Amino acid sequence: MAAKTPQPDIAPGADKMQWKQEKQAERVKTEMELGEKTPAPAPAPDGSFTPIQPDDRYLLQVNALKKYFPIKGGLTSRTVGYVKAVDGVTFNLKRGATMGLVGESGCGKTTTGRTILRLSGPKTGGQVLFEGREVYDLPPKELRALRTKMQIIFQDPFSSLSPRLPVGEIIGEAVREHGLVPKAEFADYIDQVMDNCGLQPFHKDRYPHEFSGGQRQRICIARALALNPAFIVCDEPVSALDVSIQAQIINLLKDLQEKYGLTYLFISHDLSVVEHISDTVGVMYLGSLVEYGATEDIFAHPLHPYTEALFSAIPVPDPTARMNRIVLEGSIPSPANPPAGCKFHTRCARCTERCKKEAPKQVEVEPGHYVVCHLYDR
Repeated sequence: MAAKTPQPDIAPGADKMQWKQEKQAERVKTEMELGEKTPAPAPAPDGSFTPIQPDDRYLLQVNALKKYFPIKGGLTSRTVGYVKAVDGVTFNLKRGATMGLVGESGCGKTTTGRTILRLSGPKTGGQVLFEGREVYDLPPKELRALRTKMQIIFQDPFSSLSPRLPVGEIIGEAVREHGLVPKAEFADYIDQVMDNCGLQPFHKDRYPHEFSGGQRQRICIARALALNPAFIVCDEPVSALDVSIQAQIINLLKDLQEKYGLTYLFISHDLSVVEHISDTVGVMYLGSLVEYGATEDIFAHPLHPYTEALFSAIPVPDPTARMNRIVLEGSIPSPANPPAGCKFHTRCARCTERCKKEAPKQVEVEPGHYVVCHLYDR
């Protein structure tokens, strides 16, 4: 019987691992040769816009704000593209005013609010001036102090509250962290904040799961209000509530604004609510503002074809009224690959050849009423 040939002393499975590594190296080499995973071009640098100067008339100035998210692909996780969630948004917001931000799901409303608050990582381009200072240029110490002045009310009151903390601790945690009031006055201060938001002092020892949806949203408002902010991003604060509770929360927000001089960026799908609470309105489509102006002007004379279609869906409380509903054809383009020219031309019934090739610029049709459309070029 022939003797067995001695095997090399290797760890079990090592030959299989080596085979996998060789195959992976071959795939990467093939991809590089074929150019299938060529890295996407880097987004435009911050200098690709015209900077603006601080204006004392406005609490918040947003100029050509951009926020792109990288798309990873291939075995080496290269950046193969960018999702242009916010693509050149510009508006100004006066102190004590409310701006409504409306648009379809996925158009970038929430990302705009989070980018303004510096909650989505570094911006891709543009300016965010709060009280005349660039938010993204502040050092950590000054940014920490700014956090008390800029707050957010999240969309879902069920998931934005910690289930492990009582309500009193949820509202007072940031107050204690920033040292806004002395320890001796802490309990009375939290009681006062809760009372301003329609909550009772005995609610402090209860947990979020013991409250209804409307009460939880009041807790979220109290948490934001406890830091005595100047600016609050309201990210669809009433979308998860019943209609009767929505009215209570909206009235509460208006009362608090009158009492403390708050400034709101109100993000919502409900156009009737936006008309009721907002002083100015911005209409977003695929990461960009297509129309911006005073609430009365926007709702009385919508200029952009997308705004007209959006507002035609507002229900009228009259069963005999005939609705002139404008139905948009086609689907929303991908923000990772927006169409050339006007982003809306693939769904616009008034599209021209110019719209397919040339991106329109913002035009002031009426005093304070801006639109981004070739139909109004002068």
